[in-house]
Amino acid sequence: MLAAKDPDTGRSMSEAEVKDNVLTFIFGGQETTSSALTWTIYLVTQSTHWRERVLTEAQQTEGLPAEDALPKLILTRAVVEEALRLYPPIIGITRTALRQTKIADHPIEKGTLVIISPYVVHRHRLLWNEPEVFDPTRFLSGKAGSIRPYTYMPFGAGPRTCIGAGLATQEATLALARILSHFELNLVSGQTVWPAQKNFTLRPRDGLRIRIDRRDFSRGD
Repeated sequence: MLAAKDPDTGRSMSEAEVKDNVLTFIFGGQETTSSALTWTIYLVTQSTHWRERVLTEAQQTEGLPAEDALPKLILTRAVVEEALRLYPPIIGITRTALRQTKIADHPIEKGTLVIISPYVVHRHRLLWNEPEVFDPTRFLSGKAGSIRPYTYMPFGAGPRTCIGAGLATQEATLALARILSHFELNLVSGQTVWPAQKNFTLRPRDGLRIRIDRRDFSRGD
């Protein structure tokens, strides 16, 4: 960032702008990744089938360095991506109309602020088959290619897509694999898990209470 130049004006960032960007990276990177992992953990506690599949894959990659484990965590990554579809970290994406246009026959004047909700787009029945169902196979080979552009945008879309999107997905994938390979996770009964906006991300309204038990490898768990 210190060396960056505006391609049109040649201007460098001021010290204040560099500081603000660094703080955004730190805050945004932690907030979105933790949100993604929270919802992924919630969803796997609700599906014995996918929890066992992720566990098997995680145990097969135990001890491998991250760069070797990631290509093998295919199911685990699909689970994370499906969690991001159902519970995208970003509450809304804002864009300013560069010209006069129409959206669904509604006139949009130049300069109008347009807000897109990934949560709504990801659950739209005209865009997704059974959108309310947790189905990670949507993101496995053979199906992922059929996902239309701009129908899946957990980290935004277009030129201003979150710069850390790839890193966040990789971090959540690795973390989920390591957590499940060492701990048994079960949702504490008696709680209602409901999405709500907290700061800039989508979080469980009243938090998420999980019972965590260390796996006993001597019993083959």
